[in-house]
Amino acid sequence: ILGFYYARCISVVHEYVGIHGCSETDGEDMHELDEEEMWHADFNQKRGVVTLPDFANPLEFTHFYETSVIEMTGCKSDVAFLTKIFKSPPPEMDAPHTSIYLKDDVELGVQNTLICHVTGFYPPSLSISWTTNNANVTEGISLSQYRPRADGTFNIFSTLKVTPAEGDIYSCTVNHRALQGQPQTKTWDVDVALPSVGPAVFCGVGLTLGLLGVAAGTFLLIKGNNCN
Repeated sequence: ILGFYYARCISVVHEYVGIHGCSETDGEDMHELDEEEMWHADFNQKRGVVTLPDFANPLEFTHFYETSVIEMTGCKSDVAFLTKIFKSPPPEMDAPHTSIYLKDDVELGVQNTLICHVTGFYPPSLSISWTTNNANVTEGISLSQYRPRADGTFNIFSTLKVTPAEGDIYSCTVNHRALQGQPQTKTWDVDVALPSVGPAVFCGVGLTLGLLGVAAGTFLLIKGNNCN
């Protein structure tokens, strides 16, 4: 069972969204304005995280984290109570769809960002892991908050900082309850095609043959004139 609260307030100019939810083991509290995240609670690090860029007069989120902890405690208590009342009904589940792509055009030896986009899943609880050339990666990784979709499912992004080299293979693996123990893995490999010399060679050969044809025609024309 998942407890979830979604607040949406729209004014003439701005749109505010607050997401508060929990399961038996996880919890999320996030606030956004005009589709830009402002703040979220990091319950692993036990602190609030301001995600807005620096301003001359930065916004303060006083006591937001402490309030989130209290809300999560109540939410998990409600989940446990409802689970007992309804005798743990099987949860509704939607399996995720995963894609992997590079943020910018690939350049060997130049740092870039790989994005693992996971969408269309429910409930909002999953894990994402990365490998480089079949070796597990733990550094240079970031993970977004769960983002609700209009159909009630969720999106999430994970990114990995990479410096591509020819032949490298990267993968992201997603594990979710709806996958029933069969994780979803997407791979991206570095395959940079070198510029082809074929068109230039053919163009050069064609130009040379063309010039030879012009020269031969001129020679024959002059020779013909001399014979008259």
